[in-house]
Amino acid sequence: MQLLIKGIEDYMIPCLNKKLFGFECLGCGFQRSVALLIKGEFVESFLMYPALYSLIALFGFIVVNTFKSFKNGNKIISILAILNIAVIVLSYLIKLYFK
Repeated sequence: MQLLIKGIEDYMIPCLNKKLFGFECLGCGFQRSVALLIKGEFVESFLMYPALYSLIALFGFIVVNTFKSFKNGNKIISILAILNIAVIVLSYLIKLYFK
């Protein structure tokens, strides 16, 4: 398993925004966070990219709602999407402020 994870880290895509402009984008840290999650390092994964868990909840609900429609499914998806945007922007601003 460790060999597989090491292989994943070798093929991560670099941030084009960071290479061209010198500062991170809103998605920086997502790939590394997923790799940490696969390794089982849940706290480190959260600290790397806090929105990962809310994104998993959003996409998980979308998949479940596709097969079994809920009464207020679209409203729940909208709320989860707004929550995700808020978490992404807030964590990005915190990262910028404390760096």
